[in-house]
Amino acid sequence: MFKFIGGPAMGMAFGLTFWETVGTTILGMMTTIIIISSFGPGFRKWIDKIFRRNRKLFTKRNRRFVAFWKKYGLFGVSFLTPVVFSPVLGALLVNAFGGSKKKIITYMLISAVFWAFVLTKFSYLIPQIVP
Repeated sequence: MFKFIGGPAMGMAFGLTFWETVGTTILGMMTTIIIISSFGPGFRKWIDKIFRRNRKLFTKRNRRFVAFWKKYGLFGVSFLTPVVFSPVLGALLVNAFGGSKKKIITYMLISAVFWAFVLTKFSYLIPQIVP
């Protein structure tokens, strides 16, 4: 649930089949996405209430996130979440920038299926390539 890239490698290490590894990798990411999308807005309000007075709005990090969001949008962030961000950070980002719950889950599912297949295929090919 926390590091998507580790899922395919762990699936192979535990002796799961290719499809079992793909499925569990997708389920792990989507569990995180659904939990954060369900509780994200309330959690965000609670965090804002606690940290509002000491929080700087225009930090270098925040500007990078906003620039990334403006350039790639919901689909871009969702697509890159498994390999660049963790599912937790990706879900928090898309919730913070106001994506609808239905679109977040749809785009993250598309991304999870694509990257789970690609990374699992890569994980299962490595032992065949490297002796």
